Amino acid sequence: MPEYLITFNDEWVPDQRSEQITDKGTAARAVVAEMQAAGVLLFTNGGLDRSTALFSVEAVDGKPVFTDGPFVETKEHLGGFCAVDVPDDETARYWAGRLATVLEWPQEVHRFRGPGLARTDG
Repeated sequence: MPEYLITFNDEWVPDQRSEQITDKGTAARAVVAEMQAAGVLLFTNGGLDRSTALFSVEAVDGKPVFTDGPFVETKEHLGGFCAVDVPDDETARYWAGRLATVLEWPQEVHRFRGPGLARTDG
């Protein structure tokens, strides 16, 4: 099945009161539990913003150069994501729509070109 990444940028999230974030977190975790029960969730994580970025890295003369913040100039920062393995675009739309509805902020969906690689524990 195709794999999709459902994301939101931190800048898309309007200012929220603490209790709103708590309520939305509860609602989003319920949707994630539905994804788990449906067997489509590959991985999810959230709570990302500019403050969680540790460093950036770029190649300079064939060697990695690491830089502590500030980072690449951008107005957008990844806020959270879910990676799902679903049969088609319509099913990816369903799950992204569920998240957009309970969180009340936009989601963006990307279809990976092919299956990814998973960590192997051995």
